[in-house]
Amino acid sequence: MQTQYEIAIIGSGNAAEGIVHGILRRSILLDDRIIATDPNEARRELFTRRFGIAVTDDNRRAVENSYIVLLAVKPQQFKPVVEAFADLIRPDHVIISIMAGVSTATLEAQFPQVQARVIRVMPNLAMHVGAGMAGLFRGRHAQEVDLLRAQRIFDAAGKTLILPDEALMDAVTAVSGTGPAYFYYFTETIVAAGEAAGLSHQEAMLLATQACYGAACMMMETKEPPSVLRQKVTSAGGTTQAAMDCMRNHDVFEHIKEAVVAACNRSRELGR
Repeated sequence: MQTQYEIAIIGSGNAAEGIVHGILRRSILLDDRIIATDPNEARRELFTRRFGIAVTDDNRRAVENSYIVLLAVKPQQFKPVVEAFADLIRPDHVIISIMAGVSTATLEAQFPQVQARVIRVMPNLAMHVGAGMAGLFRGRHAQEVDLLRAQRIFDAAGKTLILPDEALMDAVTAVSGTGPAYFYYFTETIVAAGEAAGLSHQEAMLLATQACYGAACMMMETKEPPSVLRQKVTSAGGTTQAAMDCMRNHDVFEHIKEAVVAACNRSRELGR
């Protein structure tokens, strides 16, 4: 079947926006090969205005006229959304899901008329600036070429990691999918502490964000473990040592681990 579009994006939220930005920025596809759907008119208008792509509130039209179907809806809402167009899925369709917790087997079961070619992906928000991270897993009916196509889409917005075991997707969700929120929360805290110490909000923001940016760059460029880099900053009896001692005394390390595990457990719950 000759399709009008290469990819139909079902759900035009923040994640979908980052994906389309990466695809177009790296010229993976031309704008006339993408269609995005959303029930919200404001989101459709934003995608048209920002990217110049086709938009619609008709999921069936988008699916029928596309080769790749990218599911970017909330996991709690996906079943009624998918049921409305499930009969249109063909053997040549490639289904890419970025829904947290929804397994490839669960998705495959929604399309009993075909051996659905499903690729499960967990990206993160930094796709918007080309610095995203995405874990990928290939479902049992997907072909190697399907995985490579999905990898190319998400490499356009950052880096990708192909996983050998789908059970690891919950950990990917907790570490990198949700990870930016931990970083932003930590930065918020540093800014608030800077203000409490007498800095203006603007001064504290500049100092904190540049310090965090520089620290991340050092990890990426030097390839040294964060524990080694932390030790390089920490002088015995100095200011950093005082901060580290305070964090250890309040079990900050353990509390952060517990938070990440909570995210992982929630990802598993969403898949039930």
